[in-house]
Amino acid sequence: MSTLVTNVTNTSTSAYANAIIPANIAWQSDDSGNRVPVSGEFGDVYFSHADGLAESRYVFIQGNQLAERLVNLSAHQCFTIAELGFGTGLNLLAVWQLWQQLRVEHPNLDTARLHFITTEKHPILLTDLRQILGMWSMRAPELAQNIESFLAVYPSLIEGCHRLHFEEDNLTVDIWLGEAQSSLAKLATDTGTTSTADTETGSKPQVDAWFLDGFAPSCNESLWAETIFAQLQRLSFVGTTAATYSCAGVVKRGLQEHGFTINKVKGFGRKREMLTARVSESLPTTPTQDNSKRSSTSDNYHYIVIGAGVAGLMLAWSLANRGIKVTLLDKTAPLAGASGNPRALLAPKMTPLHHANEHLHTIGYLYSSRFYKQLNEQAKKQHSAPIIEPTAALDLLLKANIDSSQIGAYPDDLATTLPASKASELSGLTAQDLTENLYLPQSGLINPQALKDVILAHPLIRFKRLEVTQIDEQKDHISVSGHNHTEQSASTITLQAVNVVICAAFESHQLDERIFDCRKIRGQLSWFTPTAKQLGSLPKLPLKYGGYCSLFTPKAGDAKLNPVAEGESQFLLGASFVRNDIDTSVRADEHEVSRDKLITAIPELDAIIPSDTQSWQARAGVRTQTPDYHPIVGQLTGSQRLWVMSAMGAKGYAFAPVCAEALADIMLGAFAPLSSEMMSKLSPNRKRLQTPLTS
Repeated sequence: MSTLVTNVTNTSTSAYANAIIPANIAWQSDDSGNRVPVSGEFGDVYFSHADGLAESRYVFIQGNQLAERLVNLSAHQCFTIAELGFGTGLNLLAVWQLWQQLRVEHPNLDTARLHFITTEKHPILLTDLRQILGMWSMRAPELAQNIESFLAVYPSLIEGCHRLHFEEDNLTVDIWLGEAQSSLAKLATDTGTTSTADTETGSKPQVDAWFLDGFAPSCNESLWAETIFAQLQRLSFVGTTAATYSCAGVVKRGLQEHGFTINKVKGFGRKREMLTARVSESLPTTPTQDNSKRSSTSDNYHYIVIGAGVAGLMLAWSLANRGIKVTLLDKTAPLAGASGNPRALLAPKMTPLHHANEHLHTIGYLYSSRFYKQLNEQAKKQHSAPIIEPTAALDLLLKANIDSSQIGAYPDDLATTLPASKASELSGLTAQDLTENLYLPQSGLINPQALKDVILAHPLIRFKRLEVTQIDEQKDHISVSGHNHTEQSASTITLQAVNVVICAAFESHQLDERIFDCRKIRGQLSWFTPTAKQLGSLPKLPLKYGGYCSLFTPKAGDAKLNPVAEGESQFLLGASFVRNDIDTSVRADEHEVSRDKLITAIPELDAIIPSDTQSWQARAGVRTQTPDYHPIVGQLTGSQRLWVMSAMGAKGYAFAPVCAEALADIMLGAFAPLSSEMMSKLSPNRKRLQTPLTS
């Protein structure tokens, strides 16, 4: 697994709204003489001087009776833990190790899932966290492997939700950075879904157990405010438990006044008392739900996804990793449409930092860059080509809504401005004015063919070629009918499932008129094989300039998808932009359009990029775009079993992974990694989609 660049936060960050201020770590000696971290902001310890790990296990695991409750999970059931105060991550590591142990001892947990949600206002820098958790690797060797896995995907310190996957353990971790009250308020429980009792979908997400582990009320009042307890009440249900080391009056009153029955028990170490709590009566803000065990019959877990572009592939993957059997349909083949380019550049359209936590470009980029790197490990196991090739990228800021002065607010491992001389050295450009630039160290080139191979190898995903002609929703199932043009038969094929998701880009509206009829934009991406002389003068890393260009070397299997010379360097540029045109034939004049766009932005390449484009190759596809440029993700109005995930525009490889996670979560009644505000922006029923396009 690739290790992320060490988090470095610019000294000017504190001057910006919404900037995350990393923890200021001080050090003390514990009861055994070991050095332990102390919060410089709050003057309190991160964990007990007696034994931090033992404290986590006693206060939070035993206090919430987790061992007993987790063992009794049924097939496909998800147990949600929410924590106030991530700190060093020791509570997560303790629960993770217990969960692994229980899954080995109890085969019934094979398809059960654990969702750990945590909040942190002042996260610890990766360099400090390596030092802290490195000590725990030696003191508690049973945590060492999980510590290594966690540090490898530790996120950039940007406000908002950072989802981490540990699929081998059926564990999902959401780290919400920022004020705890704001983070909890963003957890969506009303997702606008409806369901019948036997669909196993559409239920409201809820927290099963709370870890109230903020610094002491005397040190940090904000984590024990009335607004925090109100969020606990909103997100809990009958049976939700809570545990905390604190017995302060404000904690006892806060829990009692918000629906919890408290119980004082012996504290850990030198602490005389601690609190456990439980919701024993229905809360006024939360409807009573049937939390009985779900049925584990396989028929309850078969979904159909229509459309095998990047949206359909990503959704199939997210569902399959939750134990759902997925039939993926396409009238032609996987990646036959706009998602099938030779390479996709993962590089966001940046925004000023105070918008980043609700900016889908940034959210998608942060999640996708981590997600594709983890998929590279799966590709290795399957002896497939890498999914993402880390390249970094340079945005020339010729068409952007951010300038170099605003980039300084971001952590350098995510985005920074290089000195012009360094930008020239890395890019190979010598005549271009590079005073204004945006360097994106986590950017890379996505290999769609490799991604497709890994996803379709999942044992719960089956691809079938089918041109869908009818979708028929019934009370207890939904049917999809169509024709398979590869079979020597004129008969209609009908498949049944519990849920169907339409991921068919601009053709989604044709399958169901409730889906907004989006703008159709033809885009042609061109590439050619450079000579040895040209190769030495072409840009050394991907460039953004309104379009994008990049060198790449096709891997084995790439020629199955596009006419490329495997093993030979290619130069990619484009793409064209033609509204209301759904023809996908290759056009020679659009080679010229892409070349002109590039040399207008970077004139020194005029002498390098060949003017004769007759030998160039290309692929054209149709992008699907909404009026507000946001995808369409959610349940269709008036339906209980029909959903949509579409309209990714030109950012499918950045948007689709996190949108797929969000949709899979709301379908299965779990908390999504997107805020309630963002989910509203993606809704198929949002106001911006109520008026048809006129052009």
